[in-house]
Amino acid sequence: MKSKPKSNKLIYLFYIILITISIIYIIFFLKLKFDARKESNLLNTIKIEENNTTENEVLTEEAKEQNVTERMLKVRELKKENPDIVGWIEIEGTKISYPVLQGEDNEYYLNHNYKNEKTANGSIFLNKDYDWNVPSTNLLIYGHNMKNGEMFTDLLKYASESYYKDHPIIRLTTENDDSEYEIFSVFRSKVFYKSETNVFKYYNFLNAENEEEYNDFVENAKKVSLYDTNITSNYNESLITLITCSYHIEDGRFVVIGRIK
Repeated sequence: MKSKPKSNKLIYLFYIILITISIIYIIFFLKLKFDARKESNLLNTIKIEENNTTENEVLTEEAKEQNVTERMLKVRELKKENPDIVGWIEIEGTKISYPVLQGEDNEYYLNHNYKNEKTANGSIFLNKDYDWNVPSTNLLIYGHNMKNGEMFTDLLKYASESYYKDHPIIRLTTENDDSEYEIFSVFRSKVFYKSETNVFKYYNFLNAENEEEYNDFVENAKKVSLYDTNITSNYNESLITLITCSYHIEDGRFVVIGRIK
């Protein structure tokens, strides 16, 4: 007879723990949604749009004579807020329209935004080893695959060839350049172990030492592509590689590669 009260206490304790965990989860979920909305609103305030520069009309006319676009001027303004901002990436018709950061390592901007605030979204960021003084062959750019659809989540839609045909161009604007890249390869892959050989370690390709190395990368990228885009790239044409997480396999990645137009 004495075991019943004890049993009831255990059941009561179990429910208390269950309710507490549920409340914590709900609070955490709501915080994530709030942070995501806040992040989205923050980014919307700095979206780069044509005819929306902060510079005065005189400077704009002067800039036009120097082939400086309004988007480039906007990037210059953003760099005053954070020198780590190296550009702005956009794919028309998608949610991808963000500042691109470059830190001293490839870890910081995994969980910090352009205001150096901690955020689950992190930032879109360029590989730390890219040298702007002696431009490398390939712009390796990373971004999270978020459940809320932000950052590089839309890259996964390129698994559909029809989606690629509707969104074939990546636009990257820096303070000194405003370029478009034609997508020529889309594929699923993973991060391989260092010991693995005879695999395509696309994430190691930053600068081609020679034409053979460049062509080897392009050929491998086209070989693993989910479909044929009928586009290739020639030596000395700069490339852009966008990488995000994919859950088709452990340490999976989804990759989109383009060549400059």
